[in-house]
Amino acid sequence: MSTLLLIGTYIFPLWSITVEAPQYPEGLGIYIRINTVDGHAKNDLKNLNLVNHYIGMKEIVPESIPELKFMPPIVGFLMVSGLLVAWKGGKKSLYIWLTFFSLLAVAGLIDFYLWNYDFGHNLDTEHAAIKIEGMTYQPPLFGTKTMLNFVTTSLPSWGGISAFVSIFLGYFVVFQTWRDKQSS
Repeated sequence: MSTLLLIGTYIFPLWSITVEAPQYPEGLGIYIRINTVDGHAKNDLKNLNLVNHYIGMKEIVPESIPELKFMPPIVGFLMVSGLLVAWKGGKKSLYIWLTFFSLLAVAGLIDFYLWNYDFGHNLDTEHAAIKIEGMTYQPPLFGTKTMLNFVTTSLPSWGGISAFVSIFLGYFVVFQTWRDKQSS
């Protein structure tokens, strides 16, 4: 069951980043999907790239992000291997699958943090219209952060939540198995 929740990562965005400012009262936002990045609204990604240009950030070009090419087959492998583990059974197989899933989840979050760090710190200050010495513009991994007059919020979206629930259910099965063994 938990493995099937990973289908949500193909259907829904994994992550959402929104930016609000006085000049954008309705906000701008991007969705990070398993294989692309797009805007909450039609021109949000384009407008966010324009705003980012003023402070020297790189343009967000989905085709240039290698992780978006690797993620669909990796999640597909997790799904197929998880279904095999559920079908064949066995605690050892479950532990191996859950460990692999956990390592991939942690690696993905670290990679996302580093991606945010790169975009927020490696600025082209020579060509930036707005230059503030020592200022960085890294969005938070989780939560909300104010940078100048911009309020940025970064949170998992429905696809990311389905992945978190999937891994949580895997750990719940391990806990239930352990608890049943303790009571016998």
